[in-house]
Amino acid sequence: MAFSPQACLFDLDGVIVDTAKYHFTGWQRLAEELGVPFDHADNEQLKGVSRVGSLEYILSKGGLVLDNDTKVRLMDRKNQQYLELVASMTPEELFPGVLAFIDELRSQGIKVGLGSSSRNAPLILERCNITDRFDVIVDGNSITFSKPDPEVFLKGARALGVEPAQCVVFEDAVSGIQAAHNGGFRVIGVGDGARLKEAECVISGFADFSLAVMVDKLS
Repeated sequence: MAFSPQACLFDLDGVIVDTAKYHFTGWQRLAEELGVPFDHADNEQLKGVSRVGSLEYILSKGGLVLDNDTKVRLMDRKNQQYLELVASMTPEELFPGVLAFIDELRSQGIKVGLGSSSRNAPLILERCNITDRFDVIVDGNSITFSKPDPEVFLKGARALGVEPAQCVVFEDAVSGIQAAHNGGFRVIGVGDGARLKEAECVISGFADFSLAVMVDKLS
């Protein structure tokens, strides 16, 4: 029997829009200040990781121990740099095909939600003019636990009124895929197939993706 999804939950960074480059710039600047090497491979490790977890990764790599007040100050400064960068975002920065796919889902009565660890998700959605495309938005401001804990997706499914098994998650991070599976969701990886091999299937992007293709891949 063909799989019949009732809802889809999307991560934001790296799935709908490429904000990873802005995170990379912010964390790299901060790491350089601390004398810690930070490259694109390190940035990959931070996908789906909270702000606190990202800073702890950098500190651990550099063998640094800082007091809590200093950590808060550093995270605030990094976030301010990030906000300055995303303030100039436009809808043109949406990944090709993603908006058409979301619109197709909605036209077929499939609910659409956002499940992101980012506390800046509302700003990014506003800058890209897509806030109204989502029936539910769960972001870093409304969760306690970061991925791979499934909290963000479970809250999204609950708000959409669907069971996890009836909902498909789209993720670009290993921790996000693990979070989806931990919550009982099917998950489609967006990006590198080798890195995201734990997902039910992996797509390179949404340019040639459709509801029919999704159902076929998950049935």
